[in-house]
Amino acid sequence: MYTILIVEDDIGIAQAIQAQAQMWDMNVVAAHNFRDVMSDLTNVNPQLVLLDISLPFRDGYYWCQEIRKVSKIPIIFISSASDNLNIIMAMNLGADDFIAKPFDQSVLMAKIQALLRRAYDFGVSNELIAHRGALLNTGDSTLTYNGEKIPLTKNEYRILLALMESRGRVVSREKLMERLWETDCFIDENTLNVNVNRLRKKLDAAGLDKFIATRVGVGYIIA
Repeated sequence: MYTILIVEDDIGIAQAIQAQAQMWDMNVVAAHNFRDVMSDLTNVNPQLVLLDISLPFRDGYYWCQEIRKVSKIPIIFISSASDNLNIIMAMNLGADDFIAKPFDQSVLMAKIQALLRRAYDFGVSNELIAHRGALLNTGDSTLTYNGEKIPLTKNEYRILLALMESRGRVVSREKLMERLWETDCFIDENTLNVNVNRLRKKLDAAGLDKFIATRVGVGYIIA
């Protein structure tokens, strides 16, 4: 089941879309923190975002830009401000479509289905794995924290991916090395130590202190 995040301050519109989406076997979650839409994006981890322009605190254009810094997830603007200037601005900022209010619910659902097919049916992944505000994008192998991208080597990304996929559980050193070997990167214990220590320093420098914990004699964990 696909999950959609709707960033819309009109409760009536949000509830109507939620009810219609259920009939199409889709789950729609309404954003509630208009001061920090990115926190809702992190918590919900949707496959598509419906975004209004006029919102409390910051407008939809701002949040579209913030989302595009970390993800290629499909974005559809839904707004009554549907003049050519607003449509062009939305598309230039990274939106995939724009639907003018009032709209026909069936048309909206059809457009959502079409975008989801294009984005995911051909194996394109835009999954975000989130923890403590850090966003790991498996689509382009990037890590973002507080709006800033943290550069990772291929090995550092693969180590962090394995740990974040199993967050809350200890990942053994042997399992980490096996994950790296699967990509034809044959490393030994010492090389793994070097990569983990380098990754930790990058995370600490970015403000993610003690993000990776050691379980002596067992492995590592993102708690």
